[in-house]
Amino acid sequence: MSKGGYTAVQTVGMVITVVCAQAAIRSFFDHDARQLWGAFDWVPGGWTGQLIALLALTLVGVAIASWGANRAKTKS
Repeated sequence: MSKGGYTAVQTVGMVITVVCAQAAIRSFFDHDARQLWGAFDWVPGGWTGQLIALLALTLVGVAIASWGANRAKTKS
């Protein structure tokens, strides 16, 4: 993959991080709201399960962004 490809991977990771982190923070203030247009309604455990899923996806996004950034640095 080229440096531009790794930059695209980094961008996708950052978008995942921002979207999931924002949804996790918003769920602290409004427990009854449907986060991300109801995409996490299927997660078992109610609000706690949804929060754990959002935080896990946030960490995955951080890992993807970090990996893409590190690989892009080694290409340059």
